[in-house]
Amino acid sequence: MTDTNNNLLEMRGVTKRFPGVVANNNIDLDVRYGEVHTLLGENGAGKSTLVKILFGLYQADEGEILLRGNPIDIDSPSAAIDSRVGMIHQHFMLVPTLTVCENVALGVPSDRRPFTDLENVATRISDISNEHGLAVDPWVKVEHLSVGERQRVEIIKALYRDAELLVLDEPTAVLTPKEVEDLFVILRRMADSGKGLIFISHKLREVMSLSDRITVLRDGEVVGETTPSETNRQELAQMMVGRDVRLTPDLPESKLGAKRLELSDLTVIGDNETVAVNKVSFDIHAGEILGIAGVSGNGQRELAEAIAGLREIEPGSSIELDNSDVTLCSTHERREKGLGFIPEERIPDGAIPDFTVSENLVLVNHGDENFTKRGLFSFDSIRSHNVELVSDFDVKTPSIETPTSSLSGGNIQKVILARELSAKPTFLLACQPTRGVDIGAAEYIHNRLIEQRDIGTATLLISEDLDEVIGLSDRIAVMYEGEIISIVSGEDAERNKIGLLMAGVTD
Repeated sequence: MTDTNNNLLEMRGVTKRFPGVVANNNIDLDVRYGEVHTLLGENGAGKSTLVKILFGLYQADEGEILLRGNPIDIDSPSAAIDSRVGMIHQHFMLVPTLTVCENVALGVPSDRRPFTDLENVATRISDISNEHGLAVDPWVKVEHLSVGERQRVEIIKALYRDAELLVLDEPTAVLTPKEVEDLFVILRRMADSGKGLIFISHKLREVMSLSDRITVLRDGEVVGETTPSETNRQELAQMMVGRDVRLTPDLPESKLGAKRLELSDLTVIGDNETVAVNKVSFDIHAGEILGIAGVSGNGQRELAEAIAGLREIEPGSSIELDNSDVTLCSTHERREKGLGFIPEERIPDGAIPDFTVSENLVLVNHGDENFTKRGLFSFDSIRSHNVELVSDFDVKTPSIETPTSSLSGGNIQKVILARELSAKPTFLLACQPTRGVDIGAAEYIHNRLIEQRDIGTATLLISEDLDEVIGLSDRIAVMYEGEIISIVSGEDAERNKIGLLMAGVTD
């Protein structure tokens, strides 16, 4: 029985319908003063819809919200903020060219209207920082802060507005393991001070570490509530998906073959005209997965684009595919030489949302001789091929003529995977292959990558999910500030050591 006297928030019977789907169905959720309450569930389970209702971005069709025991109507984000509800979004809402002070003060009325008293803002920021352990310089520009420091600024923004209930949506997505540890110390300190926190994460290790209570959603409904002491990661995964899930990929012993990719002194200039990739050299063999571990923004994207032929490289750099120099080749030419490419951004780099599933499945190989007859498309051959791919790769879609934009993120990723693997690549460049997909789809994608490895494909896996990199890789290269600072065997990979390397600590 819930102790309602200790409830900061109660959501009762919340239902939200969209055309053709019930996103939230009669959901009850309460958050107590001084606790971290985790919302756990697959993509599409209803987590984001529920917290958007709480923050005033959506209005519920049925149900009620009580804050501090009183019914409340939250019809906008400003109403939520006025009610002392704060939300920390996955993607930071900061202006890089402004200082921490200026970012925090944006949108907050000043006593010196129309001017902003930044000295007072800085003093308040320092007070908040000291109280909650959020060390950050109020006068530094946000563009000069690390990712972890920017996360702190987002939290300071909410606390500056006197938030008592804080929603954190995937707050660890771009942090190093050390930054995650630091963040959890801060969040626990906030909870201990009496604040209520709603924590949303896909990462079961983090959920078990931080949560006081866990509510699991599936298909828009609450399927269980538990605590870390009463459950484990395996049980949580089963509650989320409704079946047994393998959390750790089964990686058989690798059988190395010929060298498939070789980079020599690869140097790439980034968008800001500075060196993003600095003299990177490594090779990958058939039957091997080489994982790149690193915090976002350390050159991984530029490295992938250079290998794929989407970004110019500097003189002296060399890229070989199957002992063939492709340094000056186009993306199309590299594909013909065996490149398969799963890009970092599903939309628009991997698939065109307005195209049908069928059109996206032949997006890069529509000129294949199997799909043409006398210079014209053979639509029967294309349809037969695509129906088979949808079945083989378990793509959940009403038909192959369905617009890709109507599919879930996991199913769009399966469409891209099906297209790339059906071309039988000898080298696969897989960038963030499970970013934003649910645990069931991630398990499926991991299994397909391992299948490719075992039939002799060489794979470069670039991922910000350290568990994914450790679980799938035969070797792990750690990238920091555009350089490979260490390459370790997958068997010898220690999470803490790799985490330190990701932060640039080599001693």
